[in-house]
Amino acid sequence: MYLVTGGAGFIGSNIVAALAERGAEVAVCDWMRTDERWRNLSKHEIAALIAPDQLPDWLQRHGAALEAVIHMGAISETTETDVDLIADRNVRSSLGLLDWCTQNQVRMIYASSAATYGDGAAGFDDDTSTDALAKLRPLNAYGWSKHVVDRRFARLTALGRALPPHWVGLKFFNVYGPNEYHKGSMQSLIAKSYPQVRDGKPLCLFRSYRREYTDGGQLRDFVYVRDCVEVVLWLLDHREVSGLFNMGTGRARSWLDLAHALFAAAGRPPAIEYIEMPPALIDKYQYFTEAHMHRLRVAGYRHAFTSLEDGIGDYVRHYLATSDPYR
Repeated sequence: MYLVTGGAGFIGSNIVAALAERGAEVAVCDWMRTDERWRNLSKHEIAALIAPDQLPDWLQRHGAALEAVIHMGAISETTETDVDLIADRNVRSSLGLLDWCTQNQVRMIYASSAATYGDGAAGFDDDTSTDALAKLRPLNAYGWSKHVVDRRFARLTALGRALPPHWVGLKFFNVYGPNEYHKGSMQSLIAKSYPQVRDGKPLCLFRSYRREYTDGGQLRDFVYVRDCVEVVLWLLDHREVSGLFNMGTGRARSWLDLAHALFAAAGRPPAIEYIEMPPALIDKYQYFTEAHMHRLRVAGYRHAFTSLEDGIGDYVRHYLATSDPYR
């Protein structure tokens, strides 16, 4: 059995779907709230649905049956300002699962984030050394919370302390794809903008506030959730590979590239408008992210990553443009 925390969320539910399609038993730990995230799970058999506050009791009763914990649960809103809440959900829960997996010798894969890199001044190299991680400066509390956990794994490794028998942290870059619809303002621009693009309305992009970037020319490493899931499945099949790895494509693309790909997938001529960035975001905005994927390749991962055009095309045709957009 596999336990997926945050299993009703975006990336987590896609992992649940892939494991269920493999015929695995999957237990999901998540809050279901009042939105429709239950639909992220509705097509797949699950072995258990656990409220996060009941997870310790569930682990005590059923933990011996676990093959691995895949920890995707977190507050993922980069705009969240309740740092005590972030610390509880993102830091304490992750370190608690680390301790449990170590004590019970259960494998652990957890979600980190490209937000740990801050403005990118220190680069985007997934160096797991304590010295390299100490140079990173996240721009928000969410990125800081992920960084705390990364640094703890790195410190334990450097000290030769006990760890789970197989552990991996994945620094997710800009992930898009099916089952993100409950995320509201934190959905990808693709999901948020498809309805107006479909209806012939313009798509809005932020103006640039840096001379070296044109409006819409800000760059991101956009990665299709299908690729993220493939990496997780590969890691589950290769227990000899442990460490902290970037999860992107290795190629930065502009927001303008994304917009053109979305209009093409929707069969509409491009219509783009540029808007001012909210003042609170200007000083915290990342103008460039690009995952260095060398370490994952050296570890043996050989699959190609989906291009932005192909990923958006698949997302639109098989999900957004259908009556049932859920995986």
